[in-house]
This record gives sequence, C-alpha cells and structure tokens, in this order.
Amino acid sequence: SCILLCDTGDTGQGARAWIKQILNQDMAFQHIKVIYPTAPARPYTPMKGAFSNVWFDRYKICNDCPEHIESIDSMCRGLTDLINDEVKNGIAKSRILIGGFSMGGGMAMHLAYRFHQDLAGVFALSSFLNKDSAVYQALKRNENALPELFQCHGTADELVLYSWGEETNKMLKSLGVSASLHTFPNLNHELSRTEIEKLKSWIVEKLPVEAPKAN
Repeated sequence: SCILLCDTGDTGQGARAWIKQILNQDMAFQHIKVIYPTAPARPYTPMKGAFSNVWFDRYKICNDCPEHIESIDSMCRGLTDLINDEVKNGIAKSRILIGGFSMGGGMAMHLAYRFHQDLAGVFALSSFLNKDSAVYQALKRNENALPELFQCHGTADELVLYSWGEETNKMLKSLGVSASLHTFPNLNHELSRTEIEKLKSWIVEKLPVEAPKAN
C-alpha cells in the first residue's frame, strides 16, 4: 500500500485528480494500492483561524518557529489507525509507504520517523521540517534501522523554500536516515510530470512484486 497525504486545503480526491491531470492517467500500479486520505477540517492559524483541511496547525509558515506538536501528535494517532487497518487487511508494515506533498510530506515524516520506523519508506515533495522538529529529537535517541526518504523540491518554490527542504534533508541524513533529494530547477510550489515519474519508479523499487510463495 502507498498512502499519499495531500497538501493544506486539498482533499484526497483533489490530490488524486491533480496527479491524474499531470500524468494524463491515474497513478496506478498492478500490485500496489494507492490511498488518498483527506485531512480533517480544523482552524488553521496561518489563515487567521479559518477552517481548512490540514493535517496539523502551524504557528506560521516558516522553518524557525516551534511546531504545533499537539495537533501533529493527534493526527499521528489518527493516521496510525489507517496504517493498522492496512495491517489488519494482511499488508505487512514493511510493504507500506507513506508520503505526501507539502504539509502532507511533513506529516509523513513525523508519522514514520517518530512512530512507525518499520515502514517501507517515506516520500516528501516540496516539504520541510522545522529547525527544532520533534522528528530530530526522536532520531537523536534512535537505535533502529530507519525507512529511506525520497525527497523532491523545486528551486523556484516561493512558499516552502528550497533551502528549507535541503536543510531537512541534511539534518535527517546526519541522524542516520538514508535520504535522497531530487532538485527541480524553475519548479515552484507544484508537482511536475518528471517528479511523479521518478516517484513512481522509486515506489516500485521499494515495493517490488513479491515472488509467489511455493506451496
């Protein structure tokens, strides 16, 4: 299974339609189910407290303010239920990927690196972690093997600066995460076809077709 978390204000169906529009087809795999959850609506501080579909609240959109840890942790519990449902359906955790675009990618990094270090991998597209992120604190105390991180970021991103993504990548690497960062020149805060094709290849690499078990 591949769980793809949408951006601020979007829905799971919206994210699916956006990717379909870029690829001219659904992002589909013969042996992998793609799940597009929608974040619950909640008051969002950067929008002056207006309700928006967001995975968590932020005090502001920057990388050097504290994280809104209470809302992040409550969403981690909600998404853990989603992972557990997949496991109940017979999918091993080592066959589940999680990731997302922008805030969705940030959410995925919290979920995987703090609570589910036995997932197959994490992807973060145009995403970042705050400088003193709880993710870094958790990894400083960590002894386990960690899921690989696939990161993409446009150099022309005006909302989530490329340097924030780059700094997140360097920090995670320094804490033992095997992380790649794919750079897209002139790409703003959006997805590109090349980026999604790269992501698809990585997904298949992390979740190859399993050989049928001999009777």
